Amino acid sequence: MSFDKNYQLSIANYQLFCTFVGSKTHHKRNMENPYVKQYPELMAGKTVLYCHGFASSGQSGTVTRLRQVMPQAKVIAPDIPVHPQEAIALLHDICDKERPDLIIGTSMGGMYAEQLRGFDRICVNPAMEMGETMKAHGMTGTQQFQNPRLDGVQEFYVDKALVKEYKEQSEHRFEGVTDEERDRVFGLFGDKDTTVDTFDMFHAVYPQALHFHGEHRMNDQSFMHSVVPVIRWIDDRQERRERPIIYIGIEAMKNAYQQPASSVQKAVRMLIEHYQVYFVSSTEDHCEQWLEEYVNVPAWHHTIYTERRDLLYGDYLIANKKEGDPMATFIEYGSDTFKTWDDIIVFFERLKGQ
Repeated sequence: MSFDKNYQLSIANYQLFCTFVGSKTHHKRNMENPYVKQYPELMAGKTVLYCHGFASSGQSGTVTRLRQVMPQAKVIAPDIPVHPQEAIALLHDICDKERPDLIIGTSMGGMYAEQLRGFDRICVNPAMEMGETMKAHGMTGTQQFQNPRLDGVQEFYVDKALVKEYKEQSEHRFEGVTDEERDRVFGLFGDKDTTVDTFDMFHAVYPQALHFHGEHRMNDQSFMHSVVPVIRWIDDRQERRERPIIYIGIEAMKNAYQQPASSVQKAVRMLIEHYQVYFVSSTEDHCEQWLEEYVNVPAWHHTIYTERRDLLYGDYLIANKKEGDPMATFIEYGSDTFKTWDDIIVFFERLKGQ
């Protein structure tokens, strides 16, 4: 079948998807998942385009998570054609028609997302050398789609010619990247990903590249703790939204064994939903490694090293002891009022983001 006919078929499938997605989205949004939390305000009224990975489809688990987490956003997740030229043509066509506010791509979809210039994008474990990845992991011969596709096709065949097509498409990475583009792209890389490792290549072009705790395929935990905070950063920037600022002293987060204090990680997850949270230490010694291990993505570019916490201008400062006259409401962790992090959680729950 020629490229034109294949592309027209892809467009037809996309149009079918547009008529089909309404009822399917409603069903998925009402599925109960105890690990995934809804944020109705997140990307509300906006369009999010999701580009899935190799041998997957627009019916993947990640799409379900996106629609559950952002129930007021329009999440577009087409079945991406197997042939790269058809795939990138379809994605460009969707971008022209839908003008997405955010594009998220995983693995192969991360490679495509990076090439969709002019949009805010998150590339998760992007396979920037897709042809090489296919050869290294034996992705040749008859392949089964991991998720159902709208056209009903269940398998496809990968030969040397198709691998070459992916290699050629991969070579379009980083073309025409400007300073503005660098500011609009985030790369998220699982620290236990054994399938793809393109962090150094990506980071050399896009400075907003960071590791998260997880494997190549995201689960609910890695998605909620790693992708959702970045979506929130992008949404806040688009809306020029300024949240109240909370500073947290690193020492107040640790127990006597230098492990996270009870409920502190739960507290951080709750606080970043409503506040700009910064982590404060007087020294870099072991602090960065500790935050990377126990806080991870939310601490990226949100760590401050200073001996003068009283000069920090913000709304709240959570620490073990008061130093000077801070320019923020002081919350003394370990005091009679705030003996535990559970007490702090209750306090901020009552404030409701104020």
